[in-house]
Amino acid sequence: MDLLDRINGHFSASIELKIQAMPRLVPQIIKAGRLMAICLQQKHKILSCGNGGSADLAQHFSSELINRFETERPGLAAIALTTDTSALTSIANDSAFEQVFARQVQALGQAGDVLLALTTSGESPSVVKAIKVAQTQRMLVVLLNGRDGGKTATLLKENDIEIRVPSQSTARIQEVHLLIVHCLCDVIDQVLFAK
Repeated sequence: MDLLDRINGHFSASIELKIQAMPRLVPQIIKAGRLMAICLQQKHKILSCGNGGSADLAQHFSSELINRFETERPGLAAIALTTDTSALTSIANDSAFEQVFARQVQALGQAGDVLLALTTSGESPSVVKAIKVAQTQRMLVVLLNGRDGGKTATLLKENDIEIRVPSQSTARIQEVHLLIVHCLCDVIDQVLFAK
């Protein structure tokens, strides 16, 4: 096994996917970023959720809004539903793991808020339940997705937004999801704070 060739291949695959996906994803990123900016401008909040690497990205997004992205500005209302271990473990223990985000959305989400849901497969039961509950709360959904969209893509309503990375590789999808998260933060900052 030639590790140099293998790692060069990872870099090349990541670059090629980003270039290939750019024309399809950029309009959806702009649309989602503007939607989120309007949500925040109207004093609502963004809840984010995902499992595994997607949980990390949900937290990363939330921290960039609460603190700052690339420029100094006031903190923005965002909550990562992946961080409260007491809530997560009690919900998983007393109910079912698939309820860990849905229960928090039900308790914290309000009409006008946005749910940022991240899944590489589109099949995560906990994300599916969160989307369903968000819709009953009259929240809008921005879905960062991959592969064929899975069950989550079929749940979206007319005003929800899906940003689907056209790949079968979890690692490549997550790499593009990170770029999308940074782009969303930048769009929000530009819409709300650009001079």
